[in-house]
Amino acid sequence: MAGSELFFLIFEVLGGLALFIFGMNVMTDGLRHAAGTGLRRILARTTSSRVAGITLGTILGFLVHSSATTVMLVGFVNAGLMSLLQSIPPMLGANIGTSISMQVISFKLDKYCYFAITAGFILTMALPHAKGKQLGRALLGFGLLFLGMKTMSGAIKPHRELLAPLLQGIDGSTLPGMLLGVGVSLAVTGIIQSSGATIGMCYALIGAGVFTQFEQVFPIVLGAHIGTCATALLGSIGTNIEARRTAISHLAFNVLNVIFAIAASKFFFWLIPLTSSDLTHQTANLHTAVMLIASMIVLPVSKLHEKLVRFITPSRKKPPEPSFLEEDLLTRPEQAIYASINELQRIVRRCAQSFRFNADIIFKRDRDLIQQVRLNEKVINEIKLAMKDYLSSLTSHYLSRRQAILIQHIERCMADIERIGDHIDALTDLSEERRDIPEARFNRDQLEWLFTLYEKAAEVLHNVIESLNPDFRSGDFQKMAQTILQTRDEYAALSMATKDHLFTALSEKNMAPIAGMFFRDYISAMDKVVKHSKSIALVELQPQFWIKRKKLGREAKESPEFELPQLSDPNDFLDKLQKEDTI
Repeated sequence: MAGSELFFLIFEVLGGLALFIFGMNVMTDGLRHAAGTGLRRILARTTSSRVAGITLGTILGFLVHSSATTVMLVGFVNAGLMSLLQSIPPMLGANIGTSISMQVISFKLDKYCYFAITAGFILTMALPHAKGKQLGRALLGFGLLFLGMKTMSGAIKPHRELLAPLLQGIDGSTLPGMLLGVGVSLAVTGIIQSSGATIGMCYALIGAGVFTQFEQVFPIVLGAHIGTCATALLGSIGTNIEARRTAISHLAFNVLNVIFAIAASKFFFWLIPLTSSDLTHQTANLHTAVMLIASMIVLPVSKLHEKLVRFITPSRKKPPEPSFLEEDLLTRPEQAIYASINELQRIVRRCAQSFRFNADIIFKRDRDLIQQVRLNEKVINEIKLAMKDYLSSLTSHYLSRRQAILIQHIERCMADIERIGDHIDALTDLSEERRDIPEARFNRDQLEWLFTLYEKAAEVLHNVIESLNPDFRSGDFQKMAQTILQTRDEYAALSMATKDHLFTALSEKNMAPIAGMFFRDYISAMDKVVKHSKSIALVELQPQFWIKRKKLGREAKESPEFELPQLSDPNDFLDKLQKEDTI
């Protein structure tokens, strides 16, 4: 083979692989967005039982694949919304779901790829609704996926005689050949972080005639099982110990199912060829069979699997504080509201932790602290969504007048806390950007002013934490809110003085203009943190913001049915705007 011919062959295969991976990402992204927040709710409900966990995990794995699902699980555990034990059933289901999606891809639909691409593009461009557009994107990705597989297979087919000897060492019927195949597949899957792409390449090699025996594809499938764990392992870096154990749990399960499959290889060599005469379908059936059998073995002994994971990942650190948003409390509205306020306090502590880390980040580029701030921001966003779902579920129960108003206040507080997290994250961005600009350096006097303001903002945040104590009696929330407002006023006066100091330094040429811009942005970010803290205090001043302790154990009555209002004529309102000559 000439050098130029080899060059084009390599990039035709790589281009086909890139199309396959890109198509898979477009397809799963389209399905994820079409489902909207429903996917998150699916995972949130997997804590109810092991059967629900594995069932809903299978649905999610089919839609977005096991690696993406496990990353979501790692995020949930890191946020305290799920325990390690609760994450095991949906993790098992995600692996089964991924194998089912590869069953769909095993059907020879490559001749329809251009139809799918065309139809998907038209739907994406023509449909007015967002969900319809996302379904169009999913169809477009589906077509690109098959086009990529067709491209790979077409490029390899004329050269199968040359490639077959290079891959003949991969043979599941011998131990060296088994280990070689598993190792190669593991490495490839770990690099591209997609078991689906590796198995798709396997389909392409089968289509090109390079792989002709079931024993050849057997170790490829098993290696992909382990390699796909790389995504969750990388996603767990910097998270708490329980979240890292979730990623390790995924790895342990897949290592165990590979060991089991290798030990039972003769059984699979007999069974799988009976399921189909087509090698591509045999490959897909092997993928599903191993995942399904291993999951059915591990599911009943989930607690033993959890103990195994804890044994191989010992830690002296205290486990992270779990979420207070327990589904069982929803039938007792006052108890659920009590838990929600506890959850607010828990997440403000995360904000205060990130705010403290920013003091160090101003002076030095500490990768660990920066990553922790980023992870805390993700946790805050996850809990905001969880809080909205929790309070929405609470509204399906009978609520008193005070309770109905109080849950509006709690959601408002959660929104403010999420914005506080955003502005703290922005402080980290400022420090990262300023570090690369020597002229943006502050002198000692300027740092004194900045950190005096910083300490007062930290005091405001501390008071917010103290104020969100559900054990307060009636009137205590309001007293603590007044303390926040008083500290906020002290901060506001100090902020004005700091800005005056900034303008004086600029006018006297004691500070470079670019340094002044960053100094002003630091003040602005802290001002916004305090502004949202003030908003929380104003909510706490409301007379409904308190817990009626005698109601904590009271079960909710049956919720009354609200009569839906009749649809209004939009013109009754829009016509008024037409009278305004403002457009």
